[in-house]
Amino acid sequence: MAEGSGFSRRNLIAMVGAAAGSAAAYQVMTSLGFAEESPYRGPIRLDGDPKGTSVLILGAGLAGMTAALELHRAGYRVQILEYNTRAGGRNWSLRGGDTYTELGGATQRCEFDAGLYLNPGPWRIPYHHHGVLDYCRRLGVALEPFVQLNHNAFLHSATGFNGTPQRIRTVKADFDGATAELLAKATRKGALDAQVSKEDQEILIEALRSLGGLDKDLAYRAGPDSAEFRGYARDPGGGLSARPVDGEPMALHDILTGRLWRGLQNFLLYEFQTTMFQPVGGMGRIGEAFARALPPDTIRYGAKVTGLAQDAHGVTATYQDLGQGGAIRQAQADWCVCALPLTVLSQIPTQVGPKMKAAIDAVPYASSVKVGLQFKRRFWEEDEHIFGGISYTDLPIRQISYPSTGYNTGGKGVLLGAYTWNGPNSYEFTAMSPAERVRRAVAYGSQIHPQYRTEFETGIAVAWHRVPFTLGCAGDWTDAARAEHYDNLCAIDGRIMLAGEHASYIPAWQEGAILSALDAVTRLHKRVLAA
Repeated sequence: MAEGSGFSRRNLIAMVGAAAGSAAAYQVMTSLGFAEESPYRGPIRLDGDPKGTSVLILGAGLAGMTAALELHRAGYRVQILEYNTRAGGRNWSLRGGDTYTELGGATQRCEFDAGLYLNPGPWRIPYHHHGVLDYCRRLGVALEPFVQLNHNAFLHSATGFNGTPQRIRTVKADFDGATAELLAKATRKGALDAQVSKEDQEILIEALRSLGGLDKDLAYRAGPDSAEFRGYARDPGGGLSARPVDGEPMALHDILTGRLWRGLQNFLLYEFQTTMFQPVGGMGRIGEAFARALPPDTIRYGAKVTGLAQDAHGVTATYQDLGQGGAIRQAQADWCVCALPLTVLSQIPTQVGPKMKAAIDAVPYASSVKVGLQFKRRFWEEDEHIFGGISYTDLPIRQISYPSTGYNTGGKGVLLGAYTWNGPNSYEFTAMSPAERVRRAVAYGSQIHPQYRTEFETGIAVAWHRVPFTLGCAGDWTDAARAEHYDNLCAIDGRIMLAGEHASYIPAWQEGAILSALDAVTRLHKRVLAA
């Protein structure tokens, strides 16, 4: 789900990648602790007899259900309290016929055609998120490729190139080619003599010529060398009109001042590198599969937790039974794994020590808005030959994602017509009514795809700070807050411990939620056996 927030280490990585390439960006990521595979190495084993110990789990998101599934398999008595009438939490797909009410009372009914959906929360799974992938395999969740990078999608600036969208392949090829030409000529002139041996300089020039599409004069210009990377003004054909026409590269000045190079960062970042996956039929299929794997009646739906207390013998959660007119009830157990978002937990009277309480209160949540738009036909495929992938823009909608399924079948389709992450655009869209968010997404998107004006049918919008069960998108740690509070957040406080993406170093990703839950139940099991 994560996409970046403010000027951070992630932005630094993007700048390094844009200037020096993906290898340099990866080095920086490694040094900052980003470029690491998930430590998940397979199913955990909770050996030993818990002797009927009971555990109350708050929240039926992926963290809560992972904890419940593993504890149940180890012999614990498990119950989950869940606010919603469905499992999955932020693992969620909106389909035709669904209704959703946000804070403030605005209710939307999803009018998408059968088989079409929007993932308001997570929508893709990196290949290195081994925990999510393993649970999908074990729970029978079918996956298909998610297209993150489509060279034929667009990069768009409202001011650059007179507002005309440019293909990713041409921007990337022309930026790489122009910088390769500069470096090759600087090398040939001896500017690198102090840093690179003569032998390595010749190899470097050979590499730059090959990778940058330079001609024999080390120039990046219209011709067969550059066309192999950026494509053609007229593609090779057959018969009398078969001869291709080479495209004219964009000037480096125009790419730089148009800021289109910024859109390339999303394919350099480790968390967005291919291969990525999505569940067939929507991300919500994962939450549904977890719920099916639990014994019947493990999850008590419509349970709004209003308090959490503990003593030396156990824990007591007070909750409103929303399915019974808001009746106040209590649930008790020997231990509690609380997987509620910190934005919710911080507003609930919780009997924990001052260090954990301070940690709960220290983490704000990122703002994010997604808008799904259904169109009468898949014009992005039929007219513009874009099959999956993402177009990036400096307009407030920030990006447009094309469905990674149902290719070339004709008929209707749903685009992710806006995806904002923190910053003014997110807050502005959050303040709007759902109908206005959809209207704005259509208006902005028509600057990239004019077909919006005639092909749009219906839409739905989710602003995460108005989602009642999370009050925000995901934990937005700072380095300082993590250094001061993270260990206290993850510690066992009496008989209560926390789990969720916020209790991980992979915030805003499902992998972080799963790994957090596995770590929590492993430590809890050791504590139970020791007691």
